[in-house]
Amino acid sequence: MNKKNSSWLIGAGIILLLAIVTIVTYNGLVSKDEKVKQQWAEVQNAYQRRLDLIPNVVNVVKGGAEYEQTTLQKVVEARAKATSIVTSNNISPDNYNRQGAVQDELASAANRLLVSVEKYPQLKGTRAFSDLQVQLEGTERRIKVARKDFNGAIATYNSSVKSFPTNIIGSMLGFKPREGFKSDAGADKAVEIKF
Repeated sequence: MNKKNSSWLIGAGIILLLAIVTIVTYNGLVSKDEKVKQQWAEVQNAYQRRLDLIPNVVNVVKGGAEYEQTTLQKVVEARAKATSIVTSNNISPDNYNRQGAVQDELASAANRLLVSVEKYPQLKGTRAFSDLQVQLEGTERRIKVARKDFNGAIATYNSSVKSFPTNIIGSMLGFKPREGFKSDAGADKAVEIKF
């Protein structure tokens, strides 16, 4: 074999190796990006479950007690505001912080509603109300877990995007680090529906 052919084979081997590394890196980043999107969908699913349960709680409370209309109205308004936030696959800090804020407002309004139910022991004892309390409590846990898993997926993705040599290939292919949920001041005392 002559020197020209061996140089060509070495050059072709290097190009093939770079192509394989690029393809493997790209596929890994796409997989991690899809995991972030999947976890965001889980957050959305948990939020939707809360939105679906709130009207049932309001209806049970309306039917079982002569209740303060303003408290019920605040819950209905908070749910309407939360429902009006249309989410998309645009996973940006602004998008999920805006949605998180209206969801926290809804949780706070629902919490005030449930605390006020203490005045009505006959309502508190009904099976329908008890079942809804359990479902809402489970939903709040799901939201916390979904947010935690979303941040975990973002951390895994960011770790890959920022690591060498993936960061070089990723930046050439348009993969940028993402931000997860960040706590606001006082978020360590997050709004939680309590029973």
